[in-house]
Order: sequence, then C-alpha cells, then structure tokens
Amino acid sequence: MQDSITREGFRRDRRVLELLSQSFPTVSAASTEIINLEAILNLPKGTEHFIADIHGEYEAFDHIVRNASGNIRRKVNEIYDNSMRDEEIRRLCTLIYYPERKLEELKETEEEMEDFYNVTLHRLVKVCRSVSSKYTRSKVRKALPKEFAYIIEELLHEEHSDLNKQAYYSRIIETILSTGQADSFIVAICKVIQKLSIDWLHILGDVYDRGPGAHIIMDRLMTYERFDMQWGNHDALWIGAAAGNVCCIANVLRISLRYGNMATLDDGYGINLVPLATFAMETYGDDDCLQFLPKLPDDEHVDEKTRMLLARMHKAIAIIQFKLEGAMIDKRPEWGMDDRKLLHRIDPASATIDINGVTYPLLDNNFPTVDAEDPYRLTPEEDNLVRRLKHSFLVSDKLRRHVECMFSHGCMYTILNSNLMFHASVPLNADGTLKEVDLGGTKYKGRELLHRVGMTMRAAFNDDTPADEKDFATDYFWYLWCGPDSPLFDKARMTTFERYFIADKDTHKEEKGHYYTLRDKPEICDMILDAFDVKGEHRHIINGHVPVKVGNGECPVRADGRLLVIDGGFAKAYHRTTGIAGYTLVYHSRGLQLVQHEPFTSTEEAIATANDIIGTTQIVELSNHRQRVRDTDKGRELQAQIDELKRLLYAYRHGIVKERASL
Repeated sequence: MQDSITREGFRRDRRVLELLSQSFPTVSAASTEIINLEAILNLPKGTEHFIADIHGEYEAFDHIVRNASGNIRRKVNEIYDNSMRDEEIRRLCTLIYYPERKLEELKETEEEMEDFYNVTLHRLVKVCRSVSSKYTRSKVRKALPKEFAYIIEELLHEEHSDLNKQAYYSRIIETILSTGQADSFIVAICKVIQKLSIDWLHILGDVYDRGPGAHIIMDRLMTYERFDMQWGNHDALWIGAAAGNVCCIANVLRISLRYGNMATLDDGYGINLVPLATFAMETYGDDDCLQFLPKLPDDEHVDEKTRMLLARMHKAIAIIQFKLEGAMIDKRPEWGMDDRKLLHRIDPASATIDINGVTYPLLDNNFPTVDAEDPYRLTPEEDNLVRRLKHSFLVSDKLRRHVECMFSHGCMYTILNSNLMFHASVPLNADGTLKEVDLGGTKYKGRELLHRVGMTMRAAFNDDTPADEKDFATDYFWYLWCGPDSPLFDKARMTTFERYFIADKDTHKEEKGHYYTLRDKPEICDMILDAFDVKGEHRHIINGHVPVKVGNGECPVRADGRLLVIDGGFAKAYHRTTGIAGYTLVYHSRGLQLVQHEPFTSTEEAIATANDIIGTTQIVELSNHRQRVRDTDKGRELQAQIDELKRLLYAYRHGIVKERASL
C-alpha cells in the first residue's frame, strides 16, 4: 500500500477517513473489524428464496415459506438420510413446519412422549446447528427467541469431542423436560430453523388478486427483515386503488367479486361494500346477471341468495368501471387507448355491438344506467357510490401500511448476485431492440424506463409532489394495469368488456408484446442483461407473471438457461391450465434449484399427510465450488469496507489521521 498510494491521496480522502474513524477510533478497533469482515467473507453464501404470483393464496404461501421450498427437507436428508426412515424424516420435517399443531396431533398418538421429546430435541438441535452454520454467531443470536436464546446458543455450539461438557449439555435437555418446557422449546427451535433456512426472500410480484389472504401475506412479509419485492400488475392495481384512482378501485372490486373474494376487501382492509350491494340490488335486482356469476373454487360453496348478490354487485361495478375508464381515456389521449371505449358502440335495439367494423351479438343487453346519448356519464347514484368507495379506500389505515411496506421493500426491478428480477416484461421492438416508451412527455427504455415507472408510482404518495404531477402519477396506475406499453402488462389491449359480453373468443385475444415472443432467445436475454448492467459468468433474468403450461410441454428454463420463469401458480384458477401449482426457485451455496409444486389443498392435509407439496426439484446450475459470501454482491460490499478500513489503518500508522481517545 505504501508503494501504490501516496500520502497526498490520503489527504484528499481525509474527510471520509475522519468520518470512518468515528466508528473505528483506534488501530485495534479497525483491525478487529477487518478480521471480522474477512471471516464473514469465507462463510457459505446465504440461501435465497424466489416466489412469484402468490395471488392472495395465503395458506399455500405460508406452507412454502415454512418449508423453504424443500430446503429444510434437503437439510434434514443430508443429516439423517442414513439413520432415519423416510417416514420419520417426513414427520420431523412436518414438526419443523407446524410445531404447535403437529405436537397436538402427536400427543394423541404417541405413547411414550418423554422418549419422543428426548429424541426429537436432540434431532432438532442438530438440524438447527446445520442451518445456522453459514451465519455469524451475532446473526444467529438475533434470530433466537429471548426466552430460550441462551439455551439454544449453548446447544448450537456443543462440541461432541468435549467430554467435559457432555454432561452439561445432557443436563440442559433433561431440565427442559423436567420443567415442562419441552413443547415451548420445540416450537421455539423449529421457528429458528424456519427463519435461518432462508437468508433472503424475493417476491417477484402479484401478492394480490384472486385468493382470500393478500392482507395476511402482507402482514407476514412485514415481520421479515430481509426481503424485497418486484411489483406486479395486480400489486400496482391495488396501490393505485390506495392512491384513490377510481379506475383501479373499480377493477379491484370487479376482480374480487369475479372470484368471490370478499375477505381481503372486507376483513382485511375494512372496505365498506354495503353501498355497492344496496345499489346493485336496487339497479339489477331483476337481472339474472348470468355473465357475472362468481367463479368460485370447487371446494367453496355459497347459497343461491349470496351468489346472486355477488353477481349483481359484480355487474354493477363492471359497468361503472367501463364508464370510468372511458373518462380516463378522454382525459389522457396521449395513451392512445381510444379503442377501449366500447359503450358508445352498443346498439340496444338490436342487442349488438360494432367493433372494428364487425357486428357481434351481445350476451347481455341490460344496461339500465347507460345513457345512449352520453354513455360514459355516471348516474347520480353511481357517482355517489364511486365517491363513497374512494373514501373507503383512502381511509384504510391497514391498506396504507401495506402500500408503505411495498414501497420500502419494493421496486420495478432488482439486481442481486447476477440475477435480474422483474415481474413481467421489458418492452421491446419487433427487431429485439429496447422500445422507447413515452412517460409524461419524455421517452425512456430498458432500465431507465423501469426506474422512471417506479419513481412515478412513488410520486402519487409523496406530499411534496406538485399537484399536476401527483394527478398524473395517480392516473398512471391504471395505465400500468392495462396500457399497451406498460412493462407490467405489455399487451395490445385488455379485452375485459369482450370477455363478459361477446361469445366469439377471437375478440377475447390479447396480443402479447414482443418481449414474450423474443425472450426465449439467448441473444435477447444477453442484450437485456447488458442493458441493465448485470455482471457475472452465470447471470439470469427471473420472471413471474405468465403461468408455465407444463401440460403443453412448456419449460420454465429458457434461452439456454438465461431465463427462468417461476410463476408460482398459487392461484387455484390456474391449476387446470398449468397442470401443476407452479414453481419457486432456491439459490443456495451449491447452486440454483427450481422446485415444481403440486397443488396445495389445505394446511390440515399437509400436516396429516406430512406433504411438502414438492413435486420435483430440477438443478438449474451447480457450482463447481461452494459459493462463499465473498462471491456475492454483499461480499463485494464487505470487501470495499475492508479496503476502506485498511486505508484507515494506513492513515493511523502514518499520522494522516489521529487515533481517538478511548471512551
């Protein structure tokens, strides 16, 4: 260092070194931190867990997070494969996933509970020791529950070769049993295993949509310290609703009613649906609303009265949505979406509609609130209803907290450890080049486009955003949902009206953008990775958004391994289409593993059958050496800190910066 760096160079950096010296005031303190960071660099890389398209299916999400997409089972197999039967391994794993409920079940079937406790405690300690071995003691300590932190830490650092302490450790286990703390201790250590099995959780969009528990998923995510989100189209829709965008609010309500999902709206966020129900019954009480009957899961049954109420509410908000969207299209002509205004093309007398010069019969011709002279004008009753619904979304404290969480942990894309993550697409031209997209009067493409989209979304919630910019940002959420050049949609049009009112399925087609037709080519993926400045010998694009139709021969690994499509397939509505329940991805120190899931039925069945819902595991990439922290982006950050600390040491030893007196 003395030969390559001059004292003059250190003088130029003196301000930075002085600031650093406040945290490390002496040679000893700086040296200790260097030793600590060098040690961390040589730990195994932490395990990353990638999940996409949860769509409100809380139980399935909870199960996959608890079992870390099979990562816990993999660890248990490594430890006990030669000493335990498969049935015992499955039972131990289920206990780790659901300790409270599995213990209740075991107490009814296990004859020798004391023997069970003794054996199980030793096994759990061994599993916990394995999953914690890639972390520093300090990090493990932070993951431990306060009531058992000291005991667990002692057991984790047990040395079998230390004969002097064997009695000590055995006595700890005996005392846990004799004091009646076995259940509590098992629950505590199982939760530590769950927590340490995944170092970082990536959510690649669409927490929201069909399932009943999006709010519960968000509550769960808010308990995590180490996770990130890449917003999906459904997330943007809900964020827009929280911002007061009435088009987004109407879409959120329509989709929820379409799938009979009232739990997130009512129980989760306290959205008052009584005004909508009252309006629907008054306006469509004599309408059978056959095109608007809710699409309920096979295992969910509602009485006919409720079913018809949902259908009428569904139709009421759908018609309001088409009116609101027509007004938005007129307000923002630069978006070029005039072809999505269809109400004025209806001929009530013949019960037909003209689209692009073709006349189609309507499946439903009852439009009591649509004025043929001014079809996009809300009736006074509709206008009052929209105002009340908007108020309900704006005053939902819980929804606002969840949006704040999505902003604090999320963005349009993330780059980490040579992986580029985004939910849906990067708009492309037909020739495979990055497409320039207009946003607020300026054109952007690629990385800059996704960045500007994210900044626009945030502007809708910033108090210091000028009024006109805030109005545009709020409106823009709807364009993100269904605009042709939206990186969260990227289709020619959203054919919502056609799907409800026209039988001809040719009108239902939504032509995808060029990204979806070109992304399977290695050279296209390389171009996008270069544009986002993604480095590394093994780099990937990781997407969700589009379910992988395994039944049709589709594969989630594409473009010679450069692209991984991991739509989680959590939504039950997709299972018939995909043939499976989708994919998750695990990236541990030995490589990348793609995990295919079987459909999730219920937590009760998962516990009773010890089912991990893991179908098959495909090794995408296997490292020729075990990756260490130094091989990761975090490792590069730590190495930069080490370099700075070495400069500080040099400055101390050559009098450029003075050591501070110890306090």
